[in-house]
Amino acid sequence: MRVTKGARIVAGTALLALAVAACGSGASDGGGTAAGGDETPVRMEIGEPQELLNPQNTTETEGAEVLAAVFEPLVNYDENKEPVEAAAESITTTDSKVWTIKLKSGYTWHDGKPVTAADYARAWNYAANQDNAMSSSYFFGRIDGYEDVHPGEGKTPTTKEMKGLKVVDDLTLEVTLSAPFSQFKTMLGYTAFYPMPEVALGADGKITQAYGEQPIGQGLFKVDKPYKKGTDQSIDLTVYDKFPGTKPTNWKKLQFKIYTSSETAYNDLQADNLDIHDSLPASTINSAKAALGDRYFDEPDAAVGYIGVPLKYNPDFKNVDVRKAISMAIDRETITETVFSGTRSPADDFINPAIPGYRKGACTACTYNPAEAKKLYDSAGGPKSIELGYNNDGGHKEWIEAVANNLRANLGIEVTPKPFEKFQGILDALDSKEYKGLFRMGWAIDYPSAENYLTPIFGTGAIETGSNYGGYSNKEFDELVAKGDQASTPEEGLQFYQQADDILLKDLPYIPIYFYRSNFGHSTKVKNVKLNLLNQVNWAEVEKA
Repeated sequence: MRVTKGARIVAGTALLALAVAACGSGASDGGGTAAGGDETPVRMEIGEPQELLNPQNTTETEGAEVLAAVFEPLVNYDENKEPVEAAAESITTTDSKVWTIKLKSGYTWHDGKPVTAADYARAWNYAANQDNAMSSSYFFGRIDGYEDVHPGEGKTPTTKEMKGLKVVDDLTLEVTLSAPFSQFKTMLGYTAFYPMPEVALGADGKITQAYGEQPIGQGLFKVDKPYKKGTDQSIDLTVYDKFPGTKPTNWKKLQFKIYTSSETAYNDLQADNLDIHDSLPASTINSAKAALGDRYFDEPDAAVGYIGVPLKYNPDFKNVDVRKAISMAIDRETITETVFSGTRSPADDFINPAIPGYRKGACTACTYNPAEAKKLYDSAGGPKSIELGYNNDGGHKEWIEAVANNLRANLGIEVTPKPFEKFQGILDALDSKEYKGLFRMGWAIDYPSAENYLTPIFGTGAIETGSNYGGYSNKEFDELVAKGDQASTPEEGLQFYQQADDILLKDLPYIPIYFYRSNFGHSTKVKNVKLNLLNQVNWAEVEKA
């Protein structure tokens, strides 16, 4: 999921998508205090989703959180970050190129119709087709025939179906990739790979607005009423009685409350007018530890926070020495310890320590060295003024201002922080290539693989439909990632991914600032609140207290 509430991903993400910040509206919106009887909803804060609730067009954390409650993925992930079958009965291959996905029987859409393999083929073909302009299209690029449905700008698709997707029977889908990819199964827990019911498409073959407002899923919760984006302050759901998996034991209603202020959400949490806040703002961490007690959690997280660079769209940052100087001028240690109260750690790689492939100290330009930064910046002819964009709804103001102060003091330049009211706003400005300043970005993994920190954010193919907001393109990087994809074992693939990571460390298309931790809390009304690897709540385990 491109960014977290603090990424597109975090984007997907992803995928991740797990803690670039975006949090919602103001006061409580009625319905009594949170969590109470069986019909009183459990309430969780989110920021406003960037798009309507369509899995194939959702690559940020807010919409993905909702959709994860409405759909059951093909796989989940265990404590070892390995994929385990969920809606899938089995996912097998003998060569990492041809994969057979067998679905579990018993899953039905929320309108009662059985879920079939054709529903997955429909969703994936629709997402891949460039005429449909789905933000997740790039994730299907490894399937044989993708180039036929997504030939590129200025060209027209020659078909609506990828030849690599074959519906064998009602519960079996065969997927042929254009080249072996040992981690294909790992990808399948991502939002983009959810199925799509036939009723999602209108007479013109396009997803209807009605479906985007009230998607019909096959997961634990069904959506109660259409969600009117920009108007509604909540998204309301009810447990689907025919869901074949585990259900909550003593509650049925779930409400996602949309906030434009993470601090306001925290105040509601303290007052028991909100039950779950999964991304506590930095300004509240110290008080939250004392106020919430054992209802406060600080856990490892696989996300990365960056300063993004518009390489393709602003020549001021073309010289790599300018980017290195900016990186060396940032005091990550002080920012993570002071602004984030120790709930972040200084980033020293593009791969998070929670995922195999991370190398401590890999980013030498991430070491604070203000004197060398000043000399390098001046010799490289860096710009005299810089704008630094961030979303104001995600608790980012404090650390962005700290970065701005570092750059002013250490490089002797003018730095202007530019707040966007909502996370959606800065994403839209980046998508349209309208914003050309440096920007705050975060990445929450879509699936647990080192590759997920590379391809969706920095691959050339991700400029058009992925989360490559800076427009970075490096042929050697793309080739190394491709070699990793096609390796015969995950271990061999990881070696190539690390070599691709080395290219990023040399080029610094983004500037890694910190590694996330999950800082979340819950009200006195609920218990057993846990987040999964994608930073989404395990709803079946939550109980009312």
